[in-house]
Amino acid sequence: MNQLYPLKFAPIIKYPIWGGNKLRTVLNKSVIKDNSGESWEISDVKNNKSVVSNGFLAGNDITELTEIYMGDLIGQKTFESYGTSFPILIKFIDASLDLSIQVHPNDEIAYERHKSFGKTEMWYVLQADKGAKIISGFKTQVDKSTYLKHLENNALEKILNIISVNEGDVFFIPAGRIHAIGKGILLAEIQQTSDLTYRLFDYNRKDADGNPRELHTELALDAIDFKLYNEYKSNITPTLNTPVNLAECEYFTTNLIHLNKSIERDMNIMDSFVIYMCIEGKGKIIYRDNKSENISKGETVLIPAEIPYYNIKPDKDIKLLEVYINHNKRNNANKER
Repeated sequence: MNQLYPLKFAPIIKYPIWGGNKLRTVLNKSVIKDNSGESWEISDVKNNKSVVSNGFLAGNDITELTEIYMGDLIGQKTFESYGTSFPILIKFIDASLDLSIQVHPNDEIAYERHKSFGKTEMWYVLQADKGAKIISGFKTQVDKSTYLKHLENNALEKILNIISVNEGDVFFIPAGRIHAIGKGILLAEIQQTSDLTYRLFDYNRKDADGNPRELHTELALDAIDFKLYNEYKSNITPTLNTPVNLAECEYFTTNLIHLNKSIERDMNIMDSFVIYMCIEGKGKIIYRDNKSENISKGETVLIPAEIPYYNIKPDKDIKLLEVYINHNKRNNANKER
């Protein structure tokens, strides 16, 4: 069997009513029309499976790869936990209009109702127009009846936490947290492999056929976390040439790596694949026998678990999001359940 190598996938472009043109103008994506709202970089969602675009595996989809290479691709511990289901969905999102106010179910609800994973996610803001905002959680303590009263009166935003955003802001969105991406925001999204969304409010918009977009009021009610939290935006201090943790949970770990010189990465202890999303600049990933794979702004590369040692060499300057599974976090979370 031929050895694995850093894998690139053909982006799956989505054209929702709120999409813009930044996937093309900022991230250099090939799109067929300007209202391109999402680029699914690596996906194992049903009917949306990513296909390899480079090397001898070109044309194979992500499920076929995990079935053939198993732990060599995703890590033995990952394979023991997820089997042939690739556990993370990677996206770029461009919102030229406000997205719906929504919530995602946790694992238990998602499996019971949909035989699916839940959907915990995180956002890294790549670019934000002046005045851009996101919604994350509640700004005051509310119960179900208060929430429903505001929802029925088209006044939901009055009780939600609305935050002005800038480039480099990070938001961790656990399953159950009400949230929405506001207009004028381009971001990277890392999440569990799930396409489950309960839409709560959509500004009374209509779909392409002129019909009101479906809401999920009853389904969402048991999924919402009504707890009030002190902080909804992550506090991050970027550090040149040193990985900086942005988010860590049982489903994924995400680091920011900003380089102006080469660094070595030793990921052997992780027993996981590693994904790099290039958000600025360009460079090379240099692996066994001095082989290399280029990566540039807007591209995503998956490093198989059987390549735990490699160098990242910037061409002057590069900024990457690094994503993998921390199995210690998974084990601790399972013990707490």
